[in-house]
Amino acid sequence: MSTYIWILIIIVTVMALYLLFYTYSVARAQKVKARYDSTIDDSVKEHPYLKNPIFVSLFVGTILVVSFIFYYAFR
Repeated sequence: MSTYIWILIIIVTVMALYLLFYTYSVARAQKVKARYDSTIDDSVKEHPYLKNPIFVSLFVGTILVVSFIFYYAFR
């Protein structure tokens, strides 16, 4: 395998582990309540997209794909 593939594997693995840990810590911090419609944390209200690991991974993945496209286009 080429060097770029190994770099991508390492980046994806680190990002996946971080997002898994972050999701687990956020879920553990939330207390389970009897009702499903509970109040939303103030930190999530302030930054609803930055506190969601799905949006973070989509943003980072999009930046990586666009950067590779530009790299190969101008190479």
